Amino acid sequence: MSLRLKFNLILIATTVVGLLAAGLVSWQILQRDARATVQRSAEMLLGGALSVRKYTVDEIRPLLRQLDSAEFLPQTVPAYAASQVIHNLQRNYPEYSYKEAALNPTNPANRAADWEADIIEWFRSHPDDKELSGERATATGSALYISRPIRITNPKCLTCHGDPAAAPAAMKARYGTTNGFGWKLNEVIGAQVVSVPQTVQEAAAWRQFLVFMGSLLAIFLVVGLVLNILLYRFVTRPVALIAERAEAISTGSGSVEELDIGGNDEIGSLARSFNRMQRSLNNAVKLLNESMQ
Repeated sequence: MSLRLKFNLILIATTVVGLLAAGLVSWQILQRDARATVQRSAEMLLGGALSVRKYTVDEIRPLLRQLDSAEFLPQTVPAYAASQVIHNLQRNYPEYSYKEAALNPTNPANRAADWEADIIEWFRSHPDDKELSGERATATGSALYISRPIRITNPKCLTCHGDPAAAPAAMKARYGTTNGFGWKLNEVIGAQVVSVPQTVQEAAAWRQFLVFMGSLLAIFLVVGLVLNILLYRFVTRPVALIAERAEAISTGSGSVEELDIGGNDEIGSLARSFNRMQRSLNNAVKLLNESMQ
């Protein structure tokens, strides 16, 4: 096995180990960053919905209550305002969703799906927890959800959602008397649920991973090529030349020229030592021939 082959086998093994280690570390970092980006997107969407709710309560509801109207205005309901804003957002980003899901909602559109009902039940059994997040499978891929409990803490809410007989007539005329009643103070009746797709960030992380690994592989190949050229120029070629001259001398192939290898490195030192040995050998042979005449 030649010196170059041994060198390249070691270089290939080192490259493979380096690529595997770099790939593992970089993939974990990219996955973590992708999830953090999705997490921030979900938190921003939830924060936006909460801001709309607060704006509705503080500024829209007082203005609408001044209107002399016997009709129930859903625009005064914070959940309705937040849902409408997110609904408009979904026209451009259909994979993003926000829902104030409830087990017994006034508006049937807010009725919790099975997986949302599980979240509500989880908050009921964990009353001290303020947030729950996780992943779920959707038709478009994996999605991250963040949820917070909807708890009845204001006794005024029971005016509309306690006894149906005490509820505003305009509300009952719009939604009926079947849903959205019987709520109790401090009870978790639903959950605010934000869902954000992970597929976009996962795809971006995969592209970044491929670019990084491709660039790293290209660097290894260039370094390997340069090392092979240097190895041939400064090691294997001079050593092969010295071996060739030594073979010629050992077989007595007439006059052999001295090596013309410069440099102050180990190969240059070896070449100078070889030349001295050759001269000494030539002198010894010359003296032996003269003594035999």
